[in-house]
Amino acid sequence: MAVPLTTAVELAVQVDHEDVCIVDCRWYLGEPGLGLQAYREDHIPGAAYASLDKDLSGVEGPGRHPLPTPESFARTLSRLGVTSSTRVVVYDDRGGAVASRLWWMLTDQGHGMTSVLDGGIQAWVAAGFALTTDSPTPPVGSFPTRPWSGVVDRRSVARRDRHTVVIDARSPERYRGDEEPVDPKAGHIPGAISLPQADNLNDDLTFLPSAVLRTRFSNAGIADAHLVISQCGSGVTACHNIMAMEMAGLGRPMLYVGSWSDWSTGDLPITTGGSP
Repeated sequence: MAVPLTTAVELAVQVDHEDVCIVDCRWYLGEPGLGLQAYREDHIPGAAYASLDKDLSGVEGPGRHPLPTPESFARTLSRLGVTSSTRVVVYDDRGGAVASRLWWMLTDQGHGMTSVLDGGIQAWVAAGFALTTDSPTPPVGSFPTRPWSGVVDRRSVARRDRHTVVIDARSPERYRGDEEPVDPKAGHIPGAISLPQADNLNDDLTFLPSAVLRTRFSNAGIADAHLVISQCGSGVTACHNIMAMEMAGLGRPMLYVGSWSDWSTGDLPITTGGSP
């Protein structure tokens, strides 16, 4: 299995290659526009910017960050210069918490040459590489899209069989219902297991080794991703757990795109407190 990560050193060797597209995905909850501002202040040379709200989300659908239509996503990829033969490297400054959403979207569309910069922009700086304020003008790309395939809706989550596990990537505080800064109700989906996305990472925001990730999921009783639904607040950091499970060699779980921002708006059962 190919590990969907790129190191800063590996990226530095290819940063000027015409067939490599670098995408900055920085985004901050509750602060619209701050990601683009951070990009304009400095970014990895050659990187274009993709907004979670405007480029990686649609205007209609369940939850705060529904998927865009494949046609809309194709237009975003065209602007970024992505083609079927382009190698795409995505990054943020949160250990891939946001960038993994674009990684998931591309791989769900069948684009296998997609990776996340391990450690994000911090790893690039720590390796001694320069940042820039120059914005590239990539050539217009063309990418054939298809319907989203690796997704489930809240009806499927509510009616899942007893063998299917729901994992929740949000913080323990939000999972327990101690706090809820964004969505209308606090708590979690009944039966969901708390597996915070941040626990996939080392202190320097690089991913844990594959074997350690495998142990993490194994300790939660997970041995087969095909019996797992990954969710979070709005279908973003849930992709981080999906990526970690693939790295662990467990396969690819389904994504509940609407996640808690969809579940908490419906007339559905809610649980508070610790994991079952």
